[in-house]
Amino acid sequence: MTTPQTQCAVQLVGPDELVLNESKEVFDPGPFQILARVEAVGLCFSDLKLLKQFSSHVRKSRIVAGIEQKVLAEIPSYVPGDAPTVPGHETVVRIAAVGEGVEDFKVGRRYLVQTDYRWLRTPTTNGAFGYNFEGALQEYVLMDKRVITSPEGESMLLPVGEDLSGSAVALVEPWACVEDAYVSIERTRIKEGGRMLVVSDGDIPREGLTHLFERFGKPGSITWISPSQPPAQFGIQIDKVNDISALKDAGFDEVIYFGSDPKTVETLFGKVALNGILNVAQCGGTFGRNIVTMIGRVHYGGIRIIGTTGSDPAESMEIIPPTDEIRPGDKINVIGAGGPMGMMHVIRNICQGVEGVSVYASDVDDNRLDILSRVAAPLARKNDVHYETFNPTKQETSEKFDYTAIMAPIPALVAASIHGAAEKGLINIFAGIPATVAGEIDLDTYIEKRLYLIGTSGSTLDDMKRMLAKTESGRLDTNVSVAAVSGLDGAVDGIRAVENRTIAGKIIVYPACKGLGLTRLEELSEKLPQVGAKLKDGLWTDAAEKTLLAMYEN
Repeated sequence: MTTPQTQCAVQLVGPDELVLNESKEVFDPGPFQILARVEAVGLCFSDLKLLKQFSSHVRKSRIVAGIEQKVLAEIPSYVPGDAPTVPGHETVVRIAAVGEGVEDFKVGRRYLVQTDYRWLRTPTTNGAFGYNFEGALQEYVLMDKRVITSPEGESMLLPVGEDLSGSAVALVEPWACVEDAYVSIERTRIKEGGRMLVVSDGDIPREGLTHLFERFGKPGSITWISPSQPPAQFGIQIDKVNDISALKDAGFDEVIYFGSDPKTVETLFGKVALNGILNVAQCGGTFGRNIVTMIGRVHYGGIRIIGTTGSDPAESMEIIPPTDEIRPGDKINVIGAGGPMGMMHVIRNICQGVEGVSVYASDVDDNRLDILSRVAAPLARKNDVHYETFNPTKQETSEKFDYTAIMAPIPALVAASIHGAAEKGLINIFAGIPATVAGEIDLDTYIEKRLYLIGTSGSTLDDMKRMLAKTESGRLDTNVSVAAVSGLDGAVDGIRAVENRTIAGKIIVYPACKGLGLTRLEELSEKLPQVGAKLKDGLWTDAAEKTLLAMYEN
């Protein structure tokens, strides 16, 4: 098949500026490059975050490590900073052409795209397909083998067969992100060789640090800000500093604070490094007011916040769970459950097989909850899981939740979840609050209840493989979350529907369906009756997709 010189593509050209470009260049693959035809792509709330933030989004930044800059200069689909980009990262593609040096990707083969390039570092996170590399809301997308191959030699293109629909394969990616939110492993020890900052308002109880190091390991070095003299018995390099303001931001893997001064703890959040831990020992005091907290960095920076009302930071370390998984007997609250990702969280936790859990689905839209329950309620009965919906604007709940999953990037929801949490509760900030955004939380209550904020971004290759295997075996039907379809002509309307939360499930875009506007599944019987007839109990199917694509064949 001969590829065209131009194509139709949805481009983001500035903050909140989406355009449908009907003559975007189709790049010829150069050495090590792969041109793929996009079969299907799902729209994601993360696309909306990119839409609003554009060049300020952490994953739209330039790559600073992990690949040579001269290689990036050879890739026309590398578009960091203010360069226009193509969103779309939930996709299945078929190889259309390959350049010199590409021998293991054959024309005509079909692949699921893993979009998270964790080894390609930006200043604060990593590169990704659909962000600083063009994504799938176009007919053809160019990728480079040197970008999509991990340092371990694993490709981010996962081969798939012809049995599954394009929608089912494309939706493996968001399901994998949901899976990653639960199976991610937490760091339960002090980072070996890492940098520790110790700050105190007064004398530091030596037995506290002794206990901490005996049980959870030692750092490589300590920076010391305290009226107390630095201890000599630990055999660790200790540098005494007079003031927090003299320290570099994001420079410490562990920040230990002995005290309860609100201004001090607010300053310390900025000193925590990527994937670092802030450990607060209140030493019997309280902050007495809400604390401005860098909530966005829990999701995008992987920082963690732990604390104890006492003076032993080892007690705080005991709070950290081994993984982010739901636990037997948990009462789980999915906030924003009626949305596309919320639906996946609800279904996943109902079907996970964890003993004694109950799942509460909260949303401010009763219609979305009704649509969710059509799928979730039968699954809950089948799995003997208590399932309940509620609209917090209409009814209050006295339940205290052991596990809260937050689907909307709103700091106030995190603050409210702390008060709604049970003792030792986990609060999963799934929706990515921007890394630069802070919010006030009741840190006194957080520490007293021994709560733990978690958050993950994207998914790993292993997550994708697990979810693809479940889909291919029939154990998971990712199509249960499809709510609407469109061509590229309807993709902008689809992104706006995600923004306005007017469609309860996932929107699948088929670039081959030229002229197809945004169409809800319930509209198919009237607008495209041949396709509507192939739905099963109102749900999207492989047969419906085949019928739709056949209607738009050239």
